[in-house]
Amino acid sequence: MIKYYILNLNPNAKHEWEQYILRDPLTAKRPDIAKLIAEALSADTGSYLVSVKIEVSILEEAAVPPVEQLSLLFPEVNIN
Repeated sequence: MIKYYILNLNPNAKHEWEQYILRDPLTAKRPDIAKLIAEALSADTGSYLVSVKIEVSILEEAAVPPVEQLSLLFPEVNIN
């Protein structure tokens, strides 16, 4: 079974869970890896010792545009 996903890497993310995000390219949903393995087994109810091989090939790389820092200018206001 071959599945395709988009992986977003951001080691500078504010939160740890935002550093690595794997998403389906069509639905943008995060994959349920356990469900994918269960579907690949097509087995009866029970417990299974499984081996999962992950092979990764980069098909396309999209560069992240540099972040522009906008400065907001507020006029001075005199409050009487």
